[in-house]
Amino acid sequence: MINQLDFIESCVIGAGVVGLAIARSLAQRVSSLVVLDKEPHFGQGISSRNSEVIHAGIYYAAGSLKADLCVEGKERLYQYCESHNVNYRKIGKLIVATTEEEREVLDGIRLKAEANGVFDLEYWDRQKIKQEEPEVQAVAALFSPSTGIISAHDLMTAYLGDIESCGGSFVGQTRVTSVEQGGKGFIITSQIGGDSYKFTCEKLINAAGLGAQGIHAAFEFDYSADVPPLHLCKGSYFTLPGKSPFNKLIYPVPEKSGAGLGVHSTIDLGGQVKFGPNVEYIEDEDYAVTSDLADAYHSSISRYYPALKQGVLVPAYAGIRPKLQGPDDPVKDFVIQGPQEHGVEGLVQLFGIESPGLTSSLALAEKVRQALVI
Repeated sequence: MINQLDFIESCVIGAGVVGLAIARSLAQRVSSLVVLDKEPHFGQGISSRNSEVIHAGIYYAAGSLKADLCVEGKERLYQYCESHNVNYRKIGKLIVATTEEEREVLDGIRLKAEANGVFDLEYWDRQKIKQEEPEVQAVAALFSPSTGIISAHDLMTAYLGDIESCGGSFVGQTRVTSVEQGGKGFIITSQIGGDSYKFTCEKLINAAGLGAQGIHAAFEFDYSADVPPLHLCKGSYFTLPGKSPFNKLIYPVPEKSGAGLGVHSTIDLGGQVKFGPNVEYIEDEDYAVTSDLADAYHSSISRYYPALKQGVLVPAYAGIRPKLQGPDDPVKDFVIQGPQEHGVEGLVQLFGIESPGLTSSLALAEKVRQALVI
């Protein structure tokens, strides 16, 4: 719990997988730390509404934060799962070309992957695909053996356990209403359970995901860097009852806009097959998944899974990506603003941390730690 006028060395706003990873890294090096979130429990936002995939780092522009942090984060994450008994499976995924025109797209993906330092992709022809994935229809595919699946909840639980073992704490149902400069760094005013609390901290990290721009709006001091606008991009998921028809994750070639990876098939650690997400820009947070999307999903999925029957998909859940690009904009990278970017000592803000944020979480945490020189 936070007491009035406490001094806490480091404060992380946002208790999703990225915020918790950052807090874990800092808690090992500072004397006191707190993680705040507006929800009662950790990981109730973006981190609870994704595909739970450990990405290989093959789609992103060479030299981008998304590429570099995904490739580094993937290796860190697999090592962390082993050392902390976090449930995962390195199941692998197929990126499939369903037409001859899409075969060329696979060539481009392979070149992009190699530019990012990912050299383990395998080219599969039609015969190999049919042998390994009999239900998949494709003329060619790329197999990524280093792609995996993970329990996001188990991962966040492990991160929080590390934080607490170092003396840090999580405080939920906390809304930050203002941030001023003063004392030894920042004066945070927040609402906790209807009561107003103030405390000071030396280091402040804004990792609030969909709420990051809103937290910035509560700053009552000059800030020289440009804060990118937020675009809400919804993605819905449907589940397929029964036994999985696939052994691996199945992805179509990515959407040309770069906004999504196409309606793909993933398998969770319990064996449940889910399809999604789509790309739908929205004005307000809305997590409803309606059955009227089922026909469009069936049409997309049946291109690579022609045995899919009409009417069997079940609406599951939706997530919202904190996109920095609008519907007609080019792809935008993660934005991490530290003292070098905005001139405010002790402050780091993260914007647009969408996929591959979970995969990149430990690498992102290290980058934030370096920006704060801790």
